[in-house]
Amino acid sequence: QVQLVESGGSSVPAGGSLRLSCVASGSTYITACMAWFRQAPGKEREGVASFSSGTFATSYADSVKGRFAVSQDSHRTTLYLQMNSLKPEDTALYFCAAMTIWGPCGLRDVDYNYWGRGTQVTVSS
Repeated sequence: QVQLVESGGSSVPAGGSLRLSCVASGSTYITACMAWFRQAPGKEREGVASFSSGTFATSYADSVKGRFAVSQDSHRTTLYLQMNSLKPEDTALYFCAAMTIWGPCGLRDVDYNYWGRGTQVTVSS
């Protein structure tokens, strides 16, 4: 079992920056991939960024490339999402997720089997 707790969400003006954190506890050694997803009101959940615990490879949604950066601490217990040049369309509830099956770390939510409860990011225009 893996427990995930997100933090760092806030309200910021457009153009601002935020850093989200996700602390993992429990059987963290079984996590092959960790990722950030987001869901805006009335919209489907979408993948934002993923990180491979084995290869350190990352992947990003086209909408955030060049603005967001995902990273993990050396203990593999905390996942970060640095968000720069924020836009109003980035407003959403951001979730941290973990995958325990080793393989490519994509952005399909069905591949992730552990989820946090989310942290709210609101970007005002």
